[in-house]
Amino acid sequence: MKRDLLKGMNLTEDQIDKIMKVNGTDIEAAKATAGDVEAIKQENDSLKAQLADRSKDITVLKKQAKGNDDLQSQLQSLQDKYTKETEKLTDQLAQTKLNGALTNALTSAKARNPKTVEALLDMDKLKLDDDGKLTGLDDQLDAIKKDNAFLFDKGTQSDYEPGGGNGSSDQDQVQAMVDAFK
Repeated sequence: MKRDLLKGMNLTEDQIDKIMKVNGTDIEAAKATAGDVEAIKQENDSLKAQLADRSKDITVLKKQAKGNDDLQSQLQSLQDKYTKETEKLTDQLAQTKLNGALTNALTSAKARNPKTVEALLDMDKLKLDDDGKLTGLDDQLDAIKKDNAFLFDKGTQSDYEPGGGNGSSDQDQVQAMVDAFK
């Protein structure tokens, strides 16, 4: 966002400063999560490469071990072990993706503390679809915002005008007692 664009909207310098401050905060939050996403992508690529290498090695060993029943059984147990580990890693990766998408969604919803809001969510109802979008979050967030609005930043409210803005008409009771005994 550029200041010139905001000036073109006839905003005051004070308004422009506030908008730029909020925009800067959002950009820094996005940068922080972008680093996490890149690290996850690199780890994912590395794990996929390791898995492919393991599969090749097992295929080669199976070809070499034909006719040796003992070795075949060892290979089968290794194959089963690797299959279980692959499933476990796939589940962990899916959970990591879900957590990252949830953190981004809570940040976008202006949650003051995403971990606190996350604790109020029913995680069993949250799913990550093929497009990387969270399903089951919007209804839960609406309910949380209704019951616990203080957990979300609503920004500054410039239209707030308290009633009786002329000051208190109450008398100072201590001063009234002092005046009574003079």
